[in-house]
Amino acid sequence: MNQNNILNNIKFYAELINNSLKDLSFSKTPKSLYDPIKYILDIGGKRIRPYLVLMSTSTFGKDPKLSLNAALSVECFHNFTLMHDDIMDSAALRRGNETVHLKWDTNQSILSGDALLIYSYKLLEDYSPNIFKKLNNVLNTTALQVCEGQQFDMDFEKNPNVTFDSYINMIKLKTAVLVGASLQMGAIIAEANPNDLIKIYDFGVNLGIAFQLQDDYLDTFGEQSLVGKSIGGDIIENKKTALYHLSLANANNEQSKTLKSLYNGNNSIDKVFKVTQIFKDTKADLDNLKLVEHFTNLALNSLNELSISSVKKEELIDFSHSLLNRQL
Repeated sequence: MNQNNILNNIKFYAELINNSLKDLSFSKTPKSLYDPIKYILDIGGKRIRPYLVLMSTSTFGKDPKLSLNAALSVECFHNFTLMHDDIMDSAALRRGNETVHLKWDTNQSILSGDALLIYSYKLLEDYSPNIFKKLNNVLNTTALQVCEGQQFDMDFEKNPNVTFDSYINMIKLKTAVLVGASLQMGAIIAEANPNDLIKIYDFGVNLGIAFQLQDDYLDTFGEQSLVGKSIGGDIIENKKTALYHLSLANANNEQSKTLKSLYNGNNSIDKVFKVTQIFKDTKADLDNLKLVEHFTNLALNSLNELSISSVKKEELIDFSHSLLNRQL
């Protein structure tokens, strides 16, 4: 499958998901509860996670429309986390639009987010008892892990001694487990065998980690027009990403002292430039890209153990490359 076919498939599934989201009963009263939900769902997003649910069901030989409710569930859950994250991060924009808690208020955003979370569970109720139990277990486990990841992320802002392994674990919990869960839920609906359920999950988690590491890299070394956000935001916010840890591992005493001082001090005008230069001098940029490749390879290794056709494996490989190359 070439890149154009992948993009066409995602476009088709995205339209299916978007139209189905509009059919959900978010027009009930009180409008003050449901309007924020409609708003955050209407401002879009690439719908990658629900796409993965549908794609996984197709990968294991079943009609992807069978997993539409599960795909909608994942998308509702994801947007619930965004509504609450934006409050905790005091974010002003989401997907280029005003965040829910600013457009309405914090209390409404919390309550509407809670309602969206409940919808994510209700959407699974139409599946058979056996399938529902498995899907519900995956969603419950993932929801708790995402909360753990978010708390770690907040804790790290106050902790000057965050380790590299702790950071990797945080992005696994906050970001990657939902990618793995999306693929696993689609496979559950397709009634894949137990080994395939594990391997498709492992594929998703490692791909999710690689994606976040790539995102860290692009935040510093990407082009704003392609990344879709201001370059250097992580540095300004003193986020100790993989680049920071890899740089410290390679730095001499002077570089290490300067880097720590820049992260602990006020945001000077040339802070982004100075930190970026240290990242380059210590070759943290190159090591970060090697790390992306490492987790990508771990993801692809899991595919070799799936009992699916070579054509289906190639589709997943092409999808992985498109995702990491920001073509999706």
